Amino acid sequence: MAEQITGRDQAVDQAIEQARDAVAREAWAEAYAALRELDHDRMSPDDFAVLADAAWWTSRVEESITARTKAYSGYVAAGAARRAGFSAWMLFYEFQLAGRMAAAAGWLRRARQHLSNEPECVEQCYLAWVEAEEAQRRGAFEEAMSCARRMAGIARRCGSPDLLTMSTQAQASVLLAEGRIAGGLALLDDAMCSAMAGELSSFFTGWIYCLGLQQCMASADLERAAEWTDAAMAWCASMPEENNFRGLCRVHRVEVLELSGEWSRAATEAALTCKELLPYEARAAAEAFYLTGGIQRRRGELAAAEASYDRAHELGRDPQPGLALLRLAQGKADSSAAALRLALAADDGGDAGGGPGRLERCRLLAAQAEVSLALGRLDQARTAVDELESAAREWQQLRESETTVLHAIAAAAGGAVAFAERDLEGALPLLHRALSLWLDLGVPYEAAQVRMTLAAADRAAGDDEGARLELRAARAVFERLGAVPDERRAAALLNTVRHRFPGELTEREVQVLRLVAAGRTNRSIASELVISEHTVARHLNNIFAKLDVSSRAAATAYACTHGLA
Repeated sequence: MAEQITGRDQAVDQAIEQARDAVAREAWAEAYAALRELDHDRMSPDDFAVLADAAWWTSRVEESITARTKAYSGYVAAGAARRAGFSAWMLFYEFQLAGRMAAAAGWLRRARQHLSNEPECVEQCYLAWVEAEEAQRRGAFEEAMSCARRMAGIARRCGSPDLLTMSTQAQASVLLAEGRIAGGLALLDDAMCSAMAGELSSFFTGWIYCLGLQQCMASADLERAAEWTDAAMAWCASMPEENNFRGLCRVHRVEVLELSGEWSRAATEAALTCKELLPYEARAAAEAFYLTGGIQRRRGELAAAEASYDRAHELGRDPQPGLALLRLAQGKADSSAAALRLALAADDGGDAGGGPGRLERCRLLAAQAEVSLALGRLDQARTAVDELESAAREWQQLRESETTVLHAIAAAAGGAVAFAERDLEGALPLLHRALSLWLDLGVPYEAAQVRMTLAAADRAAGDDEGARLELRAARAVFERLGAVPDERRAAALLNTVRHRFPGELTEREVQVLRLVAAGRTNRSIASELVISEHTVARHLNNIFAKLDVSSRAAATAYACTHGLA
């Protein structure tokens, strides 16, 4: 019996040593496999903490919570207040991620009980961070910044680069929420650079990337989001496959790919995201379903889009304005308008600072303008545009930039409404500005949609050639993206556009006139155009009559002065 017990102790020690070696190599699946079958009676609190981390990294959240609870109990029994406090804080974090807020609040209270009366220690950074977030949610920004800076001081004195960088991110979050966007983004860049440079542990690297990408998108900064998403995914690829942050970062990658017109890749990434995040991160998976629905809707896959929006809604993501635009595509404009009206009434008008509410409300307003125009409700469309333009002006002050997504949305909607109001003088500059902004931002689908409106405005202004150019460019984008309904619409409109030449000349008459201006004889023109000399003479008679000239020399002069030579 003694030999059996000794053998079991050796096996436990060997497994624990194997797990710790795997953790050092960040081989989390290997660490989990080494510890999961051990007799828990032979494991220390530190061993349970390692098992909890390994389970978390391999997406076994419930097992992580169970193991971390055992680690916490062991630390309490041993009188290790700091370790117990940290374990309690991590349980708060994990329960919060799982949406179990009552349990999260209980564990946060325990973390405070263990750590508040301890001499200054690095674990107190976590308490200061939570206090900063709580104050920020109340709108007490000065208090929130004070807490974030206190966190920075503790991290600096205790020598923790991880928590010092996280304190920078916390300060950035306060500034963004307060509406000090430029300063907040500058601090966010600082924190993201630390992650990209490999200065942080893996857990904090992933944490910084996820929070930073979320804030970039909330701040409507596509350029930053694209750059940092590439960096985040490169880091994820360098990590073992069981990287728990991969799915969280991939959500933002899907959004960037969707906006940049890489729809096939976005759809593939979205499917992977849902697989990686369900069921433990339902809210993030819901966003992937919503983005997939948008791609399917634009491609004309309406039944599939409806299923995606339904799934997003089941997982807690409001499917508007995508679902309303789907209803519009299905010919249910009244239903679409009602849904948007309710969504806007439920919305609080956007965050005071740089939160996601601002951008989401602008998207709702843009959709309302589009649906109102489809229904011929110009007053409602104008009201939506007025709010969009007000938001863009305010955002310009906050971002210290007038070339953001919000400005593009406002200009596109404003141009469309002005055109519907038959205000070409007001519509054309707005549409050209919107097109320029979307092209600069690298958002091809929205740029092509603006080109469609611009083509209609050009035709109304008598510029058929300009309309033809815009429709051709739009059709090419729609064809590349696979936006079948839009591509068909552009092709149909392109077929209706005819060249308008000076003097009401036809295209064939212009061909004849150009050859006359080049000094060609009737016979030579007939041979060039593969028509009879009699037909050439008839065209010349028509040309002379339309231009009110009586000689080839006068017709040549007209061609030269009107750009037809």
